[in-house]
Amino acid sequence: MSYRKLGRNSGARKALFKSLLAAFFNYGRIETTEAKAKELRKFADKVITLAKRGDLSARRQAIQMVADVGVVHKVFEELPAKFNEREGGYTRILKLGPRRGDAAPMVVIELVDEN
Repeated sequence: MSYRKLGRNSGARKALFKSLLAAFFNYGRIETTEAKAKELRKFADKVITLAKRGDLSARRQAIQMVADVGVVHKVFEELPAKFNEREGGYTRILKLGPRRGDAAPMVVIELVDEN
């Protein structure tokens, strides 16, 4: 399985995605670089799938992936009802254009609404 290293060692990369996941589930959408968003999508879909499973083992696995236990509780309470009909693809990435300082491609990653 290949993945983006994002110029970080494994510990820094894990910490980055733990904090990004916590912010993403706390706010429902975040603005970040395209590379980080594409990697974050994999982890976010996995956490939502665990929340749909809903047992204690799934909750413990999600706590290992997300930095904030309160956010995990929120995900397990709210999102399974929202995505019970959907089999995958819980997130959407919208491009914003280049960042002013270094021209990195910026995007917004958000949860898909069931409207």
